[in-house]
Amino acid sequence: MIHSEFVLCLNLLLFLRVVAQFRNNVQQQWPVPYRRFDHRPAADSYCEALYPFCPTGDQDGRIPYTRDSDVISVYRLQTPVWEFKYGDLLGKFHIMHDAIGFSSSETGANYTMEWYELFQLGNCTFPHLRPEMYAPFWCNQGAACFFEGIDDLHWSQNGTLEKIGEITGNQFNDMAQWVQDDNETGIYYETWTVRSDPGPNATVWFESYDCSQFVHRTYRKLAELGAKLSSRTQTNYTKIYLYSGEPTYLGNDSAIFGQPALKNLAVDIRNFYHTFRPHQSFTDFAISLLEAYKKVVLDKSFYLYYNFEYWHLPMKSPYVQITYEEVPLP
Repeated sequence: MIHSEFVLCLNLLLFLRVVAQFRNNVQQQWPVPYRRFDHRPAADSYCEALYPFCPTGDQDGRIPYTRDSDVISVYRLQTPVWEFKYGDLLGKFHIMHDAIGFSSSETGANYTMEWYELFQLGNCTFPHLRPEMYAPFWCNQGAACFFEGIDDLHWSQNGTLEKIGEITGNQFNDMAQWVQDDNETGIYYETWTVRSDPGPNATVWFESYDCSQFVHRTYRKLAELGAKLSSRTQTNYTKIYLYSGEPTYLGNDSAIFGQPALKNLAVDIRNFYHTFRPHQSFTDFAISLLEAYKKVVLDKSFYLYYNFEYWHLPMKSPYVQITYEEVPLP
């Protein structure tokens, strides 16, 4: 290494140390706030969904205007994830998808509104490792979909279709504008909720941002607009938890993958995500399961991508857990 390269690397390391010290001296907010954006960017052409997003609805989440005099029934909708392919299989593990239904008393029209991944769940949870790119490549956008009709059999057969309240046409229109704004500023999907432990007094490090969170936000907005919502049954929702000690901030793509001094960290992150790569053969998948067990359980290490930045999680038992827990209506 020539003298100028050595000086550059030394300065970079000193700079990163100063940045890390500055972050340590600033009180970290937990959970880390979900970052919002000025507008939704176009999806990269590399990201391709096996099943097209919102095939029969408005892909921008636009909702038709309703007369102020209308009375709109609100429905809680829930069904097992990928029911169209696996039936009730994932429902037995309480892995559920959530949505909201609406029905107009004046026109008789029914509508379904949901928020989900543009490119399926796997792409939102783990990145692709593209040969021509050093940094992992993420296809993790999520968005609202609004379409006409409620498939009664789909929602009620293995899940929930329950009327939980009524709103005025004016309240519906106000909610529709809020959905449009929310959809433009909250652009990416986050699978994991990260907590310090399963106990009731646990610290939440990161919140998920998924279909059920959209439903909760919408319910809260409707309550803010004056709606009265109630359910005859317990309102349970799927949560996927990671458990860890206090996370360590690492940096964004350019900080980690654009600096030679952090090559070892960059390689470690790439190797971690290589374990979870898509489209593996059965043999590779079996090997990857063993590798994932070693990294997460034995090495107690997980790299989380949140707000387009990387964090290291020092994992703790029980490591990963899927729960089906009550979140009361507002």
